[in-house]
Amino acid sequence: MELIGILIIIIGFALKLDTIAVVVVAGISTGLVAKMNPVEILDTLGAAFVSNRVTCLFLITLPVIGLSERYGLKAKAVMLIKKATNLSVGKLLSGYTFIRKVTIGMGVTLGGHPQFVRPLVSPMAEGAAIVQYGEKVEEKDMEKIRAYAAASDNIGNFFAQNVFMANSGVLLIASTLEGLGMPVDTLQIVKVAIPVAVISLVLWVIQNILFDRKLKQKYATKEKEQIRGDQ
Repeated sequence: MELIGILIIIIGFALKLDTIAVVVVAGISTGLVAKMNPVEILDTLGAAFVSNRVTCLFLITLPVIGLSERYGLKAKAVMLIKKATNLSVGKLLSGYTFIRKVTIGMGVTLGGHPQFVRPLVSPMAEGAAIVQYGEKVEEKDMEKIRAYAAASDNIGNFFAQNVFMANSGVLLIASTLEGLGMPVDTLQIVKVAIPVAVISLVLWVIQNILFDRKLKQKYATKEKEQIRGDQ
């Protein structure tokens, strides 16, 4: 019965119910099973919310990004990238992933999907595709480009965050191992994380090169077919 809260969360998420309502119901149920009175349950929920309120600060950036897009941020990003005629989608996203890894490795966060990828990286990648292949780029390929833009941020962030010694993930690993009787220094964890970050970057660059070749081959073939049709 002590795990009733976990069961409620699993069922609620599986049924795609309101996330906040599911979590609150799970918390209240767990408190009742633990024989806590209503005041203690509310006090625990309130304390948990206050201690984690910083995680909600990113919501403040959403209206700012929306206003920036409304007044031409996305259009300016596309105009800028169209001037770089030799910049392909793969080169752009590989470069962004490299920058993302370097910054997160130094403990600096650029922003993420809402603040950086959606308004800047993705439109620039789409603009690079239009420069390379013209306005004939299919919508399904544009969707793939957007997915690759999102993946470039994920790969840069996920595989390089433990390069920074003060990162919460590094501290969690160190504290967990110490609790298991295997004390390690955070520098040891960083030394292991660096090769992982480099290997993931190399694999992502290869993936982007293959994606560029696939797009080039596809639209070169279409262009030849169009020329034959015109003749």
